[in-house]
Amino acid sequence: MTDPVPVIRKLEHALADDDFAWSLLLVGEDQTDKLATLTGDLRGPFSDSGDGKQITSGFSYWGIGPTIAWANATNDPFYLVMKAGTESFLRHWRKLRPHVEKGGFHLVSLGVGTGVKDATILSDMLRHNPDMYYIPVDMSSEMLRMGTLEPVRGARFPVSQVLPVQLDFSIDDNVDELAQMLGRLVGEEPILFTLTGNTLANFESDEELLETLTRVLRPQDRLLLEVASTTRLDQESADAAADEYHQTRAFAEFVTSALRYNTDLKINHELVKFVGEVEDDALLVKILWQNDTGEEVRMELPDHTEVVLPIGDTIRLYTTRKYSTDRLKRLTEACELTPIEAIQSQFRYARRANPFGLELLLLAPESAGASEHTLADDIWST
Repeated sequence: MTDPVPVIRKLEHALADDDFAWSLLLVGEDQTDKLATLTGDLRGPFSDSGDGKQITSGFSYWGIGPTIAWANATNDPFYLVMKAGTESFLRHWRKLRPHVEKGGFHLVSLGVGTGVKDATILSDMLRHNPDMYYIPVDMSSEMLRMGTLEPVRGARFPVSQVLPVQLDFSIDDNVDELAQMLGRLVGEEPILFTLTGNTLANFESDEELLETLTRVLRPQDRLLLEVASTTRLDQESADAAADEYHQTRAFAEFVTSALRYNTDLKINHELVKFVGEVEDDALLVKILWQNDTGEEVRMELPDHTEVVLPIGDTIRLYTTRKYSTDRLKRLTEACELTPIEAIQSQFRYARRANPFGLELLLLAPESAGASEHTLADDIWST
């Protein structure tokens, strides 16, 4: 009697010529645990500044409603920051790609988004390593399904070499388990981890997240990090940063969608505040719902219990930042990351001078040893 053929291997052949929209997904977490976490976060204490009740980063995209709202926001022609970011990434990636074209890299995308940037990376890397794997990782299974369509269809990446992983990569134990699985999957072959779209800025403790990710980088691995940047750190610039997100109704629909789909709170966009602050060599933007109705509001949570929102109470819906070069340098040094290449650009979609832009960095763990002098040395030495 022959040994049974593993189901994964049989699935590859079973789905190869099927034109139905199948997608495979490796689920790493119990979704009831995630719902309990979200419920607990919405029971936070009173705060009039968005530091009590909150929807933490991954939950902003969690579920089919927020996923659709995010897709709509990214396609909104009035969301100029998104458009400018996508265009600049295409240019900047091509300057960085020589560092990862050789050596047989695989791609692990942390926070898949719309998949447009992954498609760009994969189309280039696949030519040099046709056996590479593409492993998108996201807390939202719906985002994974939507975000992998563009890389697989647009970049014609082989479906049999794609493994979407549902996992909250802000949790230390999850990242450790992911690293162990990846090690068994690819052995000693190098991995390019990507954290693009200013995802780092969405976490309350950006340094903690970066430390978590850095801990699992092996000497042969690399991290591609994309963040929003600023050349000015003053309240006027902080207000302008907040106003960027206030300009499009589609983005407001997105940031309120997690609240809309997980509670019975009636969303009035007049109660959504966009607040900019200067924070430790960065511009911090907090997007809040605030009870300015003049009376208490009751909100039903996913477990069918209620919380009372007193007058002035807030729910933080979203957090983002724009980084100065000094802040980025401190972050990477604290996480023992060495820049191989760093490319800066300024937004030019407005008539007046704009201090905002994007920075794309290719980073190596310090364990990789010293590298040759590159453009990064000049940028980061100033």
